[in-house]
Amino acid sequence: MIDVSGTLSGLGGPLSLLVIVVIVFAETGLLAGFFLPGDSLLFTAGVLLAGGVLHLPFALVALGVVVAAFAGDQVGYLIGRTAGPRLFARPDSRLFSRRHALRAHDFFLRHGPKAVVLARFVPIVRTFTPTVAGVGAMPYRRFTAYNALGAALWGVGMLTAGHLLGGVPFVAAHVEVMTLAVVALSLVPAAASVLRARRTQVPQDDDAPASELSGAPKP
Repeated sequence: MIDVSGTLSGLGGPLSLLVIVVIVFAETGLLAGFFLPGDSLLFTAGVLLAGGVLHLPFALVALGVVVAAFAGDQVGYLIGRTAGPRLFARPDSRLFSRRHALRAHDFFLRHGPKAVVLARFVPIVRTFTPTVAGVGAMPYRRFTAYNALGAALWGVGMLTAGHLLGGVPFVAAHVEVMTLAVVALSLVPAAASVLRARRTQVPQDDDAPASELSGAPKP
């Protein structure tokens, strides 16, 4: 696991903000970024801001995160609109997993347009959902509105949680432990979704045709 706290602390203010923005954009906008530590990164950044380790205005960091998250999802959507079926027809590689893509597809089918917001809080799913929305031809304006809402709720919410808890002595002294706890909590919705799917649906075939990924609702 990446030592988020140590990395941000060692970089200093402006460079840390740049790293945060780049990681948030890559995790949400590039399919290869699904492994990046989005939730733990933002929570840890909030803790470090509260402790004065990162000498940056909270509002500036929040703005940078929201803009990066919004831009990342817009890029993911455009990837889906322009190269969706061809992309999802590709075999697995180091940078792409059809299993993750199908999982995001199922999530979008269950939740419709609001999945763009909800997916922000589910690791891996948040990386692929914008692309699935693009494949499903979700109207661009509607996607943009949901994307803006999701970026603000997730970005500001995770930073605020870390910032508020960063004033608690135990949290400030055990950032790594709290980061692991945030990662574990962020995986709960995904685990619950998998369990529900196993109880109510036939297991998905990873070799399903790419045409299935175009079956998302068209609001």
